[in-house]
Amino acid sequence: MNPIPKHIAIIMDGNGRWAVSHGRPRIEGHRKGIEAVENITMAANDLGVSYLTLYAFSEENWDRPLEEVKALMGLLVEFLELKRQKLVDKGVKFTTIGDFDRLPDVVKKAIDDTKKATANCKKMNLIVALSYGARAEICRALQHAIESGVKNVTPETLAPYLDTVGIPDPDLLIRTSGELRVSNFLLWQIAYTEFYFTETLWPDFSLAQLEQAIESYRQRERRFGKTSEQL
Repeated sequence: MNPIPKHIAIIMDGNGRWAVSHGRPRIEGHRKGIEAVENITMAANDLGVSYLTLYAFSEENWDRPLEEVKALMGLLVEFLELKRQKLVDKGVKFTTIGDFDRLPDVVKKAIDDTKKATANCKKMNLIVALSYGARAEICRALQHAIESGVKNVTPETLAPYLDTVGIPDPDLLIRTSGELRVSNFLLWQIAYTEFYFTETLWPDFSLAQLEQAIESYRQRERRFGKTSEQL
């Protein structure tokens, strides 16, 4: 059996459908989703996961209705301000990936304050993808590599310019809500990641379901291009 995955990435999908199914406004689905973020972050930390990457707001999400975008940004600030000390107490280091420049100033400040507060935490790394798109990340990396004088672009020479520099590739990718796609998330990094899809909407995703996903991962044979006999 495989060990507990060192790095789990999650596409948190289904907040809006959860709200509709419960007869509530979409923002209430997002608020419930924030509760799931806290619960799953702490559960992953307790289980011994070293890195947890959450797809919170994609580059394409900027095209959503303005009021919904404002509400999502407000919920993010609220979460960081209210849970910052808990992250510190639990040893969770906070960081982000994505196009930081597009975020509102109030969000940037909340992120900066949380990064500084958790800088010395060492138990788990929480990476939140905000204003993130994998294609844009790869383009940024290529541009930075060219500007830095890289002449021969290889996976090894490009890696230092990715948003995820210093972070190992995910071992397990979980997507909730029954959708079967990766939605422009970590396209470079998931080349050999194991996928786990569940019908459960993100606000209902629980510790038991996280453990089920991990158990599925642990049962798989990871060959990385080799044969079973070579392992």
